[in-house]
Amino acid sequence: MRQVDTDSAPARRDPAPSRWAYRLHRLWLTPAVRKFLRLGLPLAVSGLALTWVFAQPQNRSAFTEMYSDIRRSIAERPEFMVQVMAIDGASEELSADIREILPVDFPISSFDLDLEAMQEVVEQLDAVARVDLRIRPGGLLQIDVTERIPAVVWRVQGMLELLDEAGRRVAALYARTDRADLPLIAGLGADREVPEALELIAAAGPIADRMRGVLRVGERRWDVVLDRDQRIMLPETRPVDALEQVIALHQAQELLARDLAAVDMRNPARPTLRMRPHAVEELHRIKGIELGDILQ
Repeated sequence: MRQVDTDSAPARRDPAPSRWAYRLHRLWLTPAVRKFLRLGLPLAVSGLALTWVFAQPQNRSAFTEMYSDIRRSIAERPEFMVQVMAIDGASEELSADIREILPVDFPISSFDLDLEAMQEVVEQLDAVARVDLRIRPGGLLQIDVTERIPAVVWRVQGMLELLDEAGRRVAALYARTDRADLPLIAGLGADREVPEALELIAAAGPIADRMRGVLRVGERRWDVVLDRDQRIMLPETRPVDALEQVIALHQAQELLARDLAAVDMRNPARPTLRMRPHAVEELHRIKGIELGDILQ
């Protein structure tokens, strides 16, 4: 039998992986590593490539010009052009003011209109309570306005202002006769108490034909000013109740038809009547006559 020389036979390959191969295989099975190699690495390479491309000034200029050309070609398409402006809900004067503060040159692309900024500009007008801007089909810039409604005329320091029912300024007024249909309030701080002033004006309905307005005194209370230089001086608290008491007395005894200068209700528990000087003299004269008759 022939003997086999084991020293000259080739070594058999070990099927087990090497240590490094085993480690790389285990690393590949890690979800974070697989996600990085499949997604993160390509993105990183692409980012580096884009950074290198845009690091060149000529590449940046070319890209900017290309983007501007594409945007201009889209923005200037007929379906994106705005041709005219329409304003609804505003008076002619307010509409003119809106067109003045929004000097838009038509036609203009809708991409060039900043509707939010335009809305903020229009809302700064005193007469505007709320405004909504939108672009409607057909190239129409639609502006819907909710206008403040004047409720009173406010006179202060020789100036006239129109205020709404909340005391917000609507517009300046040049002559009282321009809005003779609105009640008049006067005095510093009257604009902050317009709701209360309107309550007083409503309560004074039975003497509305004689009322000239309500005056804020010391920024803390009201006087109701009547014709014939008469006043009803009201307290700081519950002025409407005090005014209703005076009107009830007037309806029962024609109080305000008498020769009075003022009805002082600042202390409702102790109303005071202020008579005119000649009325006081006449009263004294009458009392003197009565006293003389008694002495006789």
